[in-house]
Amino acid sequence: MEVFDVAVIGGGVLGCFAARNLCRWELHTVLIEAAEDVCTGITKANTGIVYSGCDQMPGSLKARMTVEANGNFETLCRELEVPFSRCGSLMAAFGPRGDQALGKKWEQGRKNGVPGPWLLSGREALELEPMLSPAVTSALYVPSTGTVNPWQLGIAAWENAVQNGCETRLNTRVLSMKRTGASYLLETDRGEICCRAVINCAGLAADRVQELLFPPSVRIFPDAADYLVFDRHAPAPGHIVFQEPEHDKKGITAVPTADGNLLLGPTRRPASGSFSATDKSALNALREEAVRVLPELDFGQVIRNFAAVRPHPHRVVWKNGEYVPDGSSLRDFVIEHPAPGFYSLIGVKTPGLTCADGLGRMLAEQCAAWLEARPAANFNPHRSVIPKQKNDPAFRDIVCRCEQISRGEILEAIRRGATTVEGVKHRVGTGMGLCQGSRCTLEIRRILGEVSHGNI
Repeated sequence: MEVFDVAVIGGGVLGCFAARNLCRWELHTVLIEAAEDVCTGITKANTGIVYSGCDQMPGSLKARMTVEANGNFETLCRELEVPFSRCGSLMAAFGPRGDQALGKKWEQGRKNGVPGPWLLSGREALELEPMLSPAVTSALYVPSTGTVNPWQLGIAAWENAVQNGCETRLNTRVLSMKRTGASYLLETDRGEICCRAVINCAGLAADRVQELLFPPSVRIFPDAADYLVFDRHAPAPGHIVFQEPEHDKKGITAVPTADGNLLLGPTRRPASGSFSATDKSALNALREEAVRVLPELDFGQVIRNFAAVRPHPHRVVWKNGEYVPDGSSLRDFVIEHPAPGFYSLIGVKTPGLTCADGLGRMLAEQCAAWLEARPAANFNPHRSVIPKQKNDPAFRDIVCRCEQISRGEILEAIRRGATTVEGVKHRVGTGMGLCQGSRCTLEIRRILGEVSHGNI
């Protein structure tokens, strides 16, 4: 049996930041992840937007944390050496219903303390963002909105946690939990773990993890989303563009990412079958709607489409022999605390990425208070990015020609924890270019095989 002070269940962006912030305290921490790597679930399919706080209900925890996190994001990304672009956003309306909605969001933003939201006329919006359709009637301009690569951010937080003493158990699934006095006993498929506190950040499985020990209170009802990725040379807006639709459907979002590509999406549809399979009709509808907002988009320069799953938590009640949604809308973060030392983030959705560090810090502080832990004197918040150049022949051997990524960078990604082609991609960006990995994937697999067999 392994013994720790705190076990973090789930290695998505929320779990990685919880682990990192626990390292600010003298706490022996383990991160448990069912997959072969961190940030392989909800985190990897994310628009990467760092929200401003205009969408959140005034007075809510979500509003306060979003505004605070947005203001601190440059500092966070400097510490972790992750690219961040504060490109600003325009929420565009195309009729009276949208105009009215933007007015309400402007008021919310002002009440929440968002710096400088501006309501623009249609003409002013076109002057600021010429790619918008001339049919635009108004826009809400928020200069503080930004974008970051979600999996790079999560992986960087995890690497920093490991540097500061956090242990990790990958390919490890929690099967059951018991309370034994003041401790929790976690039975996994790789042995038992005893800890004094648990932070449940298990993503889509967070409700099921909590229900291993406690009665249901919140459950996750996922839906699916589809996205399009454009080549870096495709025409793209200079700002993140949100559409405030005139109908009940979800408007489109166009994101000039921190990596230089344009990301378009998401659609919203029922989750059925494989979460990774795109829906042709949903993608066609996305294209049609996007042309109404950004008519100059060149869909001939789309280099990839992908699907994702998005969590939607609902309070549940017992009815007719089963737990069903109670019909209420959850407008704030769902943070469950069913017993001393047990904390759950169930179904945290937008703006979960923006607030991941703040949520992790808050839960780490609560854990530290419960366990009467002292601050760690030697915590180092800095993590170094994998270098592009190094005095090593391997860094001159280019493997991914689209992105100019070397064998040396790939080997360093593997040294830091990548065990799959996808893991290498998430750390150094292989396969992100025009050919989408068709030229370099076999070579990366060969390098991974050589490393696993001890030949490198």
